[in-house]
Amino acid sequence: MKLIPNLILRCLIAGLIISPSVFSQSKTKTATANSGKLARPKLVVGIVVDQMRYDYLYRYYDKYKEGGLKRLMNEGFNCRNNHYHYALTVTAAGHSAVYTGSLPAINGIVGNDWYDSQAAKTVYCTDDSTVATVGSNNGAVGKMSPRNLLTSTVTDQLRIATNFRSKTIGVAIKDRASILPAGHAASGAYWFDAKTGNFVTSTYYRDNLPDWVTAYNNRKMPSEYSKAGWKLLLPADQYTQSTADDVVWEGKISGEPKSVFPHELIGTAGDAYTVITTSPWGNTMTKDMAIAAIKGENLGKGADTDFLAVSFSTPDRIGHAFGPNSVEQEDNYLKLDMEFADLFNFLDTWTGKGNYTVFLTADHGAMDVPAFWKENKLPAGLMSATALTRAVVKSLNDAYGEGDYVAAFENYQIYLNKKLLKEKKVTVSDAYQVLRTALLPMEGVADVLNLTDIGRAPLNTYQLEMYKNNINAKRSGDIQLIVQPGWFAASYSTGTDHGTPYNYDTHVPFLLYGWGVNKGETLRRTTIADIAPTISALLHILPPSGNVGNAVEEALKK
Repeated sequence: MKLIPNLILRCLIAGLIISPSVFSQSKTKTATANSGKLARPKLVVGIVVDQMRYDYLYRYYDKYKEGGLKRLMNEGFNCRNNHYHYALTVTAAGHSAVYTGSLPAINGIVGNDWYDSQAAKTVYCTDDSTVATVGSNNGAVGKMSPRNLLTSTVTDQLRIATNFRSKTIGVAIKDRASILPAGHAASGAYWFDAKTGNFVTSTYYRDNLPDWVTAYNNRKMPSEYSKAGWKLLLPADQYTQSTADDVVWEGKISGEPKSVFPHELIGTAGDAYTVITTSPWGNTMTKDMAIAAIKGENLGKGADTDFLAVSFSTPDRIGHAFGPNSVEQEDNYLKLDMEFADLFNFLDTWTGKGNYTVFLTADHGAMDVPAFWKENKLPAGLMSATALTRAVVKSLNDAYGEGDYVAAFENYQIYLNKKLLKEKKVTVSDAYQVLRTALLPMEGVADVLNLTDIGRAPLNTYQLEMYKNNINAKRSGDIQLIVQPGWFAASYSTGTDHGTPYNYDTHVPFLLYGWGVNKGETLRRTTIADIAPTISALLHILPPSGNVGNAVEEALKK
């Protein structure tokens, strides 16, 4: 009986002790809430490097300058175990996942291209026939917009959160790398027209180029870069992280007899400047356009946070042509590092050091050139895309009679002609069994999945989840081909590719630096879907509508 009064007494005493601190907390919170404007950086710069594998951070580390990538790694926060969370790792899907915090299954960008069964045609990720080119007489280059993206982006959410006072701009050589990150509500997006050498946009954004874009185009820098050619930054014997300069598995720059330095950069009639984008000058153009955008749009100078989404597309083009172990790619990354240093130094003077936030990641990685692996007794190889197609067509014709059973091949997926199958009274499951029997024995094929019944797929749980994350009911194919590690299908024998669920394609950088970011690193597994919610948390805004990721809490200052 004595315990009850004692307990009550202790509770009353505890209440008296706690109450002042509660009042104090209340006053503190009220004071904080009334102390002024919500703290945010003046500018966020999102950097996506096309085809930047994680190991590039360290492979060339000793040759990087202090102000570029080393600045991000040593003064910022490094998520060292960052991976893609879906299987088909390509450019459009990657940029979309970074900025939506989502999955192809949700945001709808299942590849650079996919087949629209309703319209019976292949769709490019940013196709938009309702808009027109602005800034070029090349009509096709500007018929683009983000309308195929089914969710919002972190850039959209920033615009909404500030009642559209914030500016969001996208800049890249590739249209999809500019348009998808900038978002639906973007202030503008600009990409490169290789036929004219101009940066362009579409009427989705505006009816004429802003003066700052016209001014940049009038400098005719692509012509100057073409005359300069591509020379090595360092003496040739210092490229110790690369294979020889002339190996049989490297591609050639257009018009050159051999794949050796120095490279001439001579375009072809009707396509004068693509060759420039397959050299480090493409990075220079992109950086200069990024700075021009910041100045021209006065980003970071207003009352609200602005956002520049910039993608460096050139590493992908060099990687596809020459491979990750080439002198060309090593030289490219050493020069790209210098472009980053220039950009960061400019931001220091423009907004003031510590007043901007940067993140850097990649849209996918890349496999080493299979011929390089084979020479070093590693398991890899090339499948003939033509042989695969023939095997698919022959097996279905042999089983069900002559007919066009395949509507399209995209992203290692087979889109079946459902109308013809129905006429023949053939189910997708029937066709799948025929195709699996025909394709599975082929060298380089790991498995064949029925995407319309993936829940029963006899696949390991890790990969099954990644393929599920890719499936969009309206845009994905019916049958999925899985290649062996180290393999891909191609119609060429040089260079490399990507687009698989393997580590070389999924493991990419995620670096944060600047305002609101802690110094440090983590080895816990993070995913690309974590980037958008991390930036959303930093800005105190709602994450994108299709977000599935989580903020990297340890990277952010409390």
